[in-house]
Amino acid sequence: MSFDSLGLSAELLRAVHEQGYNEPTPIQIKAIPLILEGRDIMAGAQTGTGKTAGFTLPLLQLLNSRPVDSNKRPVRALVLTPTRELAAQVEQSVITYGRHLPLNSAVIFGGVKINPQIDKLRRGVDILVATPGRLLDHARQRTVDLSKVEILVLDEADRMLDMGFIHDIRKIMAMLPVKSERQNLLFSATFSNEIKQLSHQLLNHPELVEVARRNAPIELIEQLAHPVDKNRKREILSHMIGAGNWRQVLVFTRTKHGANRLAKQLVMDGLSATAIHGNKSQAARTRALADFKKGSVRILVATDIAARGLDIDQLPHVVNFELPNVPEDYVHRIGRTGRAGNEGTAISLVSAEEQKLLRDIERLINREIPKQVLPGYETTGQARQEPAHRAENGRQGDRRNGRSRNSGNNNQPQGRNNNRHQNGRSQASKHQGQSAKPQARNPSPTRNGPVKPGFSSLADRFMGSD
Repeated sequence: MSFDSLGLSAELLRAVHEQGYNEPTPIQIKAIPLILEGRDIMAGAQTGTGKTAGFTLPLLQLLNSRPVDSNKRPVRALVLTPTRELAAQVEQSVITYGRHLPLNSAVIFGGVKINPQIDKLRRGVDILVATPGRLLDHARQRTVDLSKVEILVLDEADRMLDMGFIHDIRKIMAMLPVKSERQNLLFSATFSNEIKQLSHQLLNHPELVEVARRNAPIELIEQLAHPVDKNRKREILSHMIGAGNWRQVLVFTRTKHGANRLAKQLVMDGLSATAIHGNKSQAARTRALADFKKGSVRILVATDIAARGLDIDQLPHVVNFELPNVPEDYVHRIGRTGRAGNEGTAISLVSAEEQKLLRDIERLINREIPKQVLPGYETTGQARQEPAHRAENGRQGDRRNGRSRNSGNNNQPQGRNNNRHQNGRSQASKHQGQSAKPQARNPSPTRNGPVKPGFSSLADRFMGSD
């Protein structure tokens, strides 16, 4: 199917073809005709599948087909997004696809001066893209009028709820015409009970549009998890980037402080890196993203604020330096790669403390993420697993033979509560804890290849022999 069959105007088709697009994506095929019919929709699509154009193109056509006579252009379409980066991306799509139409647009978000935004709103705007907080700032100053809105779009609605915008959204909805007098479009990468409740308040008998299993990551993304000790994550990350000659890598951390620290450490490793998060000024965030896109910065370290709205052509690698606390955020993070039909790789560095988070993610996406231990980066837990198993077998054998762990029998394997062994083998007990570090590089031979020479004898010496 081509864009020509979707009912779009010649001006829009011209703009689409100028961008090099010939075939619409599945979400565009389903959503565009419904929106052109004036229907409300609740659309669930994987991030990176072209859903922005899926609502931008029909929105432009509908507004252009209903010109207003007023000298002062009222806001006729409102697009709400959770982040500044996503707002800027959506408005750029409006500009790109509407270049041959006599429609004006503006984007407003926080972190920048409000006066230039006020000036633009006063000159008249057909399409307004906004973040909820800054839009309410304008409403309080009475610099924006939303009473003439014909089309309302909530983009990344689930993220807006995650960020606590539900009360702001309700305040904004109270400023709009009643829902029966406007068209409402809700787009969300994931669905939850809260999203369903919001849809009941927002939408009029909506059409449900889904192009993939809910909460599913893009199939073109290769997912992989590397078990690694927490204190070696930075080391393994630098190794992978250097050894693989990765030229463009988006790395996610949980905290702003962690993003700054990791970026500095990577620079010290000789890798060009910068951080992007909510504490950065808008100018700094824009500059960091621009440097990353043009290749002057090799690694962009980001918090989840960047998981939505970053549209980077053919981004090859996404790394979860730390797993997100919310499983749905994993889907949004890795959705920065594998976009527009391109393949991508998403790698997660998983410490022992994050195993539960990994299981939660696997339950959400309904698949097991392949695990791969990199040689030389085996975890301490893996190194201790076999000796601990043998020691436990020894204790079970003692119990079967009628010997107590506290019997003082010198042949039993290291009873922790045995006073004679605590006194007589205290040094060996100390060495046992110290031996974890060299063993961490030598996994069980049955799981990860042969053990390096000499380490198995050390384990026997300090853990006791069967």
